[in-house]
Amino acid sequence: PTRPNTQVRERERSDNLSRFLHLHPSMTMGGASLCDSLVAACMSSASHSSVERLTQFDTRSSSIWPRRSRLVNNCSLHGSQASSRNNNASSSLFESNNTSFNPKQRRFNRASTSGQVTTLEMEKDAMVNKPRRVVVTGMGVETPLGHDPHTFYDNLLQGKSGISHIESFDCSAFPTRIAGEIKSFSTEGLVAPKLSKRMDKFMLYLLTAGKKALEDGGVTEDVMAEFDKSRCGVLIGSAMGGMKVFYDALEALKISYRKMNPFCVPFATTNMGSAMLALDLGWMGPNYSISTACATGNFCILNAANHITRGEADVMLCGGSDSVIIPIGLGGFVACRALSENNDDPTKASRPWDSNRDGFVMGEGAGVLLLEELEHAKKRGATIYAEFLGGSFTCDAYHITEPRPDGAGVILAIEKALAHAGISKEDINYVNAHATSTPAGDLKEYHALSHCFGQNPELRVNSTKSMIGHLLGASGAVEAVATVQAIKTGWVHPNINLENPDKAVDTKLLVGLKKERLDIKAALSNSFGFGGQNSSIIFAPYK
Repeated sequence: PTRPNTQVRERERSDNLSRFLHLHPSMTMGGASLCDSLVAACMSSASHSSVERLTQFDTRSSSIWPRRSRLVNNCSLHGSQASSRNNNASSSLFESNNTSFNPKQRRFNRASTSGQVTTLEMEKDAMVNKPRRVVVTGMGVETPLGHDPHTFYDNLLQGKSGISHIESFDCSAFPTRIAGEIKSFSTEGLVAPKLSKRMDKFMLYLLTAGKKALEDGGVTEDVMAEFDKSRCGVLIGSAMGGMKVFYDALEALKISYRKMNPFCVPFATTNMGSAMLALDLGWMGPNYSISTACATGNFCILNAANHITRGEADVMLCGGSDSVIIPIGLGGFVACRALSENNDDPTKASRPWDSNRDGFVMGEGAGVLLLEELEHAKKRGATIYAEFLGGSFTCDAYHITEPRPDGAGVILAIEKALAHAGISKEDINYVNAHATSTPAGDLKEYHALSHCFGQNPELRVNSTKSMIGHLLGASGAVEAVATVQAIKTGWVHPNINLENPDKAVDTKLLVGLKKERLDIKAALSNSFGFGGQNSSIIFAPYK
């Protein structure tokens, strides 16, 4: 056969470049300069007609785009289509009747339609136009005090404790035998029974809390169908990941590798919860997890909000989940000498800022917020619970587990959060503290708060952990739900067990043993973690 003539080769080169730019839109992120340089590179050998085709290139009208749209649409529907195939190892395990969060054969990306704004252009607009505001439109929780935000917060306001003796395994040989354990939990209608048996609890809590946040936010099947799924993301982290799945795999390995759960590796990783939820929803925006010990929830919330403010997403499910009330989890924290040993009266064990505190009480659960760009939420008529103003991260750079003595890392995190939110310290009149009931940690945070806000006579400070214990990577997210609920209701929950306050603490700043009325101007929620991880996030009433 004869070799293609020069004109045919030039046309093929031009078409290949067009396809490359369509399939790699990120190549245009730097503006027109990169595209221009690619065109220029072809000009030296391409004919005038080829160059003319390249310079007239339009990602919204090119003939290649509909084909790519179909391919991406097929990917986004993978979870729902695969649910009918028994040989599928993961997506087939979701509930087949969960149609409200897994619509079939719906358009994936409105940006694929000619004449509409592309995702890339929307991101560029966000950089040059007015700032994109972020609001909270839905919440979901799994906690020792309730499985929905309203029951959970009502119990907090009443001062109920969710801490009790551990029942899930025999812990009689341990010096600590109490925890904030979830006694009853159902995945019915949300996760298929087959998947429930194979997944770690941290993933089950994550999935159910995430779907409950969507339901709470009024995201029905019809509403979901209108979402641009390329601009919807999931960022829900975990400090410990699937420790139970991994522990069971190690036990099985003692017999034979053939006894191991084939899902033990993927289901143990911290990112798989977000991935499985996105798979079920068909959301193809930002999707990953963050693991920063007990600061995980706050890190995820702030990063999710940043994706929205930067124009990379319109909707984000974010938060944290953890469940390690198992022998290896309990034993590990006992070895750290971090846990309370007040086994005789579990409800009195978690007592932040009280002089009789002797360590934190481990808890389990998940918290998920539905964050949306303000105009996106208003357009669909969503109920707006609060506005997310901003936040910050810092590192103590001091010790693996001990807080920095001068509190500089915490103070810096608070000050940077205020700057990011664009408000002054006088605007903060409520703090949901990290306060875990440890001798050193409670005082260091208190001194940092006094340094930053001590002159504010309206400031009220409490600790949700006094009633549910320390939910590790889920704590920041669950406490963010409590913070938003405080804004919604105008009530802040009590600090139970604060019966004999530490002498180094001025109780004028602390909420007492009963709930209190408070018209919140702006609320700050702290979360800190092993490794010196510090985080502060700020919410305010939407105006």
